[in-house]
Amino acid sequence: MQRTDFQLTPSSLGSQKTLTSFHFGSPVARPKVYIQASLHAEELPGMLAAHHLRPMLEQAEKDGLMQGEVILVPVANPIGLAQRLDHKPMGRFELDTSENFNRHYPDFCSAVWPHIEGKLGQDPVQNVQLVRAAVQAFIDQWQPATELQSLRKCLVSLAFDADVVLDLHCDCEAVLHLYTESPCWPQMEPLARLLGAQAVLLAKDSGGLSFDECLSGLWWKLGAKVAEMRPEIPIAQACLTTTVELRGEADVTHELASSDALALFKFLQHAKVLRGDAPQLPPMKCHATPLAGSQTVRAPVPGVVVFAVDVGAHLNVGDLVAEIIDPIANTVCSVRAEVSGVMYARLNDRYALANDDLANIAGSKPFRTGYLLSA
Repeated sequence: MQRTDFQLTPSSLGSQKTLTSFHFGSPVARPKVYIQASLHAEELPGMLAAHHLRPMLEQAEKDGLMQGEVILVPVANPIGLAQRLDHKPMGRFELDTSENFNRHYPDFCSAVWPHIEGKLGQDPVQNVQLVRAAVQAFIDQWQPATELQSLRKCLVSLAFDADVVLDLHCDCEAVLHLYTESPCWPQMEPLARLLGAQAVLLAKDSGGLSFDECLSGLWWKLGAKVAEMRPEIPIAQACLTTTVELRGEADVTHELASSDALALFKFLQHAKVLRGDAPQLPPMKCHATPLAGSQTVRAPVPGVVVFAVDVGAHLNVGDLVAEIIDPIANTVCSVRAEVSGVMYARLNDRYALANDDLANIAGSKPFRTGYLLSA
């Protein structure tokens, strides 16, 4: 194992933050898998899962089982981890800019297209190498002006040439679920099986240039561009990414984390990063559904929120999701499901303002367009 420390651009005098990565296997070996945790810094289950995964990778390397490369970043956001306001963690948005730590990553397709147009040929392997070299050149010339930009540069510099990228997050209160771009599915299905995901949400460019989509989106966007002009040129989906939502913010236990780490380790075996027989895959616990079919249940009025069902419940249209109590007016507002599917996440606060997000239900029929992500 090799440890690498990256010094971020200081935001203030006397202030220096460090991003640390752990590297297993040879840096030229394939396949390459990049795993990071807690980009939203208050989302801690992934950080603990990384803690349990690390000794497993160390032992695999000692035993000579590492035939690919794994990069593990257990604390992907040292900036957000240090942010607190009124004793509450503020790890989703940078306080200086109000920017989401998981948005505003580079549009690599637009950046590299002028440098590779006309140079792609009939060899898909050479095409991948050409594109990755162009992305590397773009990253090398990137001069981040802020601490946040330097964090983004460090993260993509570690992950841009990975074959697989796993971004470990969690929700407020949730069952384990995955977000992935539709061109990455069903190649990511084994991970969903091994983790026991109860919802898988698919989208093609959900908006916002999140970390994972900036990496996988490069390849299908390039493929679409090339297909318009030279459809005979092969462009592989050379990077598969997914955001893994490891349940809820309070689900930080050694039992869950060790189970998740074992599932991640088995996925590395399945992906041939580790030598040995691939593990048997358990059955899927759900069907993948379009993110555009997911209902964000919102509070029509302010009040005290009393949920009628727990996360993981399967709802039909019209089923009661929650009641909102106004103790001044002595009213009860019923909030009901507008799609059928599993309620995979919900708010962990129990007071809502009007139009606040309350819960998410994985519907099977797309009805939303445009920007599909939360704030």
